[in-house]
Amino acid sequence: MSRVILVTGAGGAAGQAVVRRFTDLGDTVIAVDRSGAHGCLALDLLDRPAVQGLANRIADEHGRVDGVVHLVGGWRGAPSFAETDLADWDFLHDALIRTLQHVSLAFEPLLRRSDNGRFVIVSARAAQRPSQRDAAYAAAKAAAEAWALAFADALQDTRSAAVILVVTALVHDAMRAAEPGRSFERHTDVNDLAVAITDLWDREPGAVNGRRIDLTPAGSAR
Repeated sequence: MSRVILVTGAGGAAGQAVVRRFTDLGDTVIAVDRSGAHGCLALDLLDRPAVQGLANRIADEHGRVDGVVHLVGGWRGAPSFAETDLADWDFLHDALIRTLQHVSLAFEPLLRRSDNGRFVIVSARAAQRPSQRDAAYAAAKAAAEAWALAFADALQDTRSAAVILVVTALVHDAMRAAEPGRSFERHTDVNDLAVAITDLWDREPGAVNGRRIDLTPAGSAR
């Protein structure tokens, strides 16, 4: 039986890599993106009733969900701590935290029905080691991690798990083509991210639930 996988933020490079990976494995993939790009279902994850409506439709059609990969992201920074614009915090709060809240709350019941479910977010090393120029971003990522860990606690009595994958930054082929002289040595390739995500299903839920797994390339972490 193929897995039923929801990928949010699926219109970006990382989302497309993850969708391809699950599709190649024969899974049923529901790809969602606010823009509707690349054939994704257009949905604003800040609209909680709309997110709940999607969960209800998936429940009616499939009865469960076996994976939710939440890839909605965004970055805002400042030249210094004192120059931080709190409008950036408002943006990051919505993009990184509020969408996560809406999706996790709507899909918890469906993950509970799965025999081997995963809820995955991608965080950043900045959440644990913030710099002055990314104060708002790091704080939002840290809050998202805390929410995901609380979700992991809620899933302890199930066959599902909530997992945090940590990167320094992501890279894809278009970025390399735009800057051919750059090494991107601390970046995680989106295709490697996709493999790491699908590999989570090969481990027991209890072994990965509530885990922070660092995907920074070996030898490049600082």
